[in-house]
Amino acid sequence: MASLRPIIRSARWRVAAAATTKTTTPFPVAHHLRRRFATASDVGNPAAGEGAAQHPHSNSKVKIVEVGPRDGLQNEKKSIPLSTKIELIERLAKTGVSFIEAGSFVSPKWVPQMDHSSEILEHILANKIPSAVPITYSFLAPNAKGVENATALLKSHPGAYLTEAESFSGRSGRPAVELAVFAAATESFSQRNLNCDIATSLERFGDVIRGAKQLGIRARAYISVVLGCPFEGYDVNPHRVAEIATSLLEMGADEISLGDTTGMGTAPRTQELLRCMAAAGIRSEDIAMHFHDTYGQALVNTAIALERGIRTFDSAVGGLGGCPYSPGATGNVATENMVYFLESLGMETGIDLDAMADIGQWITQELGKPNDSAVGKAVLGARRRASETAT
Repeated sequence: MASLRPIIRSARWRVAAAATTKTTTPFPVAHHLRRRFATASDVGNPAAGEGAAQHPHSNSKVKIVEVGPRDGLQNEKKSIPLSTKIELIERLAKTGVSFIEAGSFVSPKWVPQMDHSSEILEHILANKIPSAVPITYSFLAPNAKGVENATALLKSHPGAYLTEAESFSGRSGRPAVELAVFAAATESFSQRNLNCDIATSLERFGDVIRGAKQLGIRARAYISVVLGCPFEGYDVNPHRVAEIATSLLEMGADEISLGDTTGMGTAPRTQELLRCMAAAGIRSEDIAMHFHDTYGQALVNTAIALERGIRTFDSAVGGLGGCPYSPGATGNVATENMVYFLESLGMETGIDLDAMADIGQWITQELGKPNDSAVGKAVLGARRRASETAT
């Protein structure tokens, strides 16, 4: 982990710099009870001031893709009302997250919880959802039918969303939309999840990616079970993953999210996978990592990915998630845990951890399940104790 030492030193320098510039003016009570004690942002970020010239942190920005509303809810057995899904998305939009996975144009026969995705996209297009930063809403479109449904909705709301070209030009005031496909790294998982082999799935995904480009919007591609398959075990060929990723990028995918669907990934195998991706000529900026925390290794593997230059990570508020086609897989790494971990290393996520912790507690209560974010529970507990002390 030697190459993480500069990042850790950066975090320590920020603490020291903040200590020397701290004012004696007390914070208002409401502010004091919130984010200040929760993450590395407690001590502020002097990089915008004179310290930036001496200690540049140009590579410290990390993008979090919040997957709770889609990946996080897809495996829930209890029917979730449309109003709850929309409230979840609207609350997340206020936290500073810039990408939200909002739904899936998959047949409700296979994934019943995604039955409201058309209504969710309609709501996003027809209503100006308040957000802290410009947001891209991502929708899974597994086949030509999914693209057809998404296209019909988008064309019925001309001018309601930003095209990729408009986003690049700095336009704002409207949401951006992204379509996504899901490939698999093993033949067994492809057959169980997509009912076809990998080669056939890639042919189908070409239609989806071309459809997104015709609409002028981004296309994202996920590859599942890259570090372990529930049917073929741990030994997933990283060179095969790199081949699939290369094919998807050549089709026009803007980003590849590598999914440790089972949570079987370890630090050495994460390292080897990313070496293979680099050897195939795939840039780190074209890669996102999507870790599940089944074996408690998600943040360890995140550290390895950071070392390899990855700066985009998927996570789900409250640790929501699980895959209906991956027996035994538990939830995604919690967004609260991811934000705290990254910011403790001096990275910048732009996400309000306190607000995210509130959402994690709320949505898990709505679903009638435990809050799986250790950090979220710790933040809420610390806030409660601070409030009791203040009174």
